[in-house]
Amino acid sequence: MMKRAWWQGLLAGTAGVLVMTLGEKAEQRLTGRPDSHVPARTLERLTGMREYPGCQPVAVNLAMHVGQAAFLGVLRSVMSHAGLRGPWSSAKFAVVRVTSDQILENATGVGAPPPTWPRRELVVDLLHKTVYAFATGAVADALAARSGPGPGQRHAALRPGRHSDVGPLPRRR
Repeated sequence: MMKRAWWQGLLAGTAGVLVMTLGEKAEQRLTGRPDSHVPARTLERLTGMREYPGCQPVAVNLAMHVGQAAFLGVLRSVMSHAGLRGPWSSAKFAVVRVTSDQILENATGVGAPPPTWPRRELVVDLLHKTVYAFATGAVADALAARSGPGPGQRHAALRPGRHSDVGPLPRRR
């Protein structure tokens, strides 16, 4: 399962970031919002790269933007393979996506906690990360479904919900 979850997650995360980026570019055309250089600045700090004042190199920005999204897709794929699929799981994953950004940006001193952001900026960021999470989830779920139901789904088929009288599934050999 894990080998499949890796490549499927990288694929799902890459698809998710593509959908998110297309949405961001459309939104920027409508609102006039400039590109963010926070991903590049974060990667520069994390790796010890030379930092550039002002406009950041596009390649560094894309590397962080796409790389982080692709790797987080692996987590969403693991969720799908475990049986955590559908909109509920994608909503939970949206929180993980925002949290990942915030940990890296705040730990490096590049970003500030979201409660300090202007409300419009916060709403736009949450919207784009939610689009990423649901697009990534749709691809991860579709790929995992090819392997059949996950352990959580098989357990729920015995008796939906959490019940002390329904033991764990037998181990697979």
